[in-house]
Amino acid sequence: MTSKDHAQASLRFARLALTTLVAIVTTLGATVSRAEDTVAPANQWTVSFTPYGWTPFLNGDQTVKGRTVSIDVTPIEVLEHLERAPWMSYAEARKGPLALYNDLFYANLGIDASAARTFGKAALSASLGVDVEQAIIELGGAYEIAKWRSGGGSSTAIDILGGARYWYQDMAIHLDLAAAGVEPGGLNIRADHAIARAGSVDWVDPVVGGRIRHQLAPGQKLVLRADIGGFDVGSQFSWNALAA
Repeated sequence: MTSKDHAQASLRFARLALTTLVAIVTTLGATVSRAEDTVAPANQWTVSFTPYGWTPFLNGDQTVKGRTVSIDVTPIEVLEHLERAPWMSYAEARKGPLALYNDLFYANLGIDASAARTFGKAALSASLGVDVEQAIIELGGAYEIAKWRSGGGSSTAIDILGGARYWYQDMAIHLDLAAAGVEPGGLNIRADHAIARAGSVDWVDPVVGGRIRHQLAPGQKLVLRADIGGFDVGSQFSWNALAA
């Protein structure tokens, strides 16, 4: 892809997948070692691993090698068109106020649509297929700048964080057009035309932000997080907000 194509794809995908993705985050349990549910010495590392579910909707324009298509996919349609099992997980290692984390999202889906129209003795049909493979990998660190405890064993902490978020997208567009009709002499005619385009794009966004962690009780925690990124390094600008 040319640098112009890369820029267009980056900007459109940043809008497509970041500013219009709505994440319904459901913690599935499966915590290997609850770093904040148990009292551990400050000089020891504790590790937690959490799988989760993220159901997005996609809305925007995608340009692949000069071909632009509009995509409008609801969360239900995303689930119906998954081509292989997605992977979503969050892992964090903490030692005292310092934490290192990794967030991984991967999904592969295929979307198909078709339409047909009849004009007298002529018929026109079209089918469109869009295959999207995307991955988002975030690596970073967080540092606890404040923490206070309240009654009943609960506590609240504030972290600042920074890291990098890697984006990858591979997209293929398949468009098939078919026309059929009957000539005045009674001869059946048919014409077919197929268009296929495929391309991939990836980039890395620096990310800075903060989060609030409120421990209600062992195994019960509320997290509010927000970050911004891009800064013309990867994409122009991106933002992310999470409540879990």
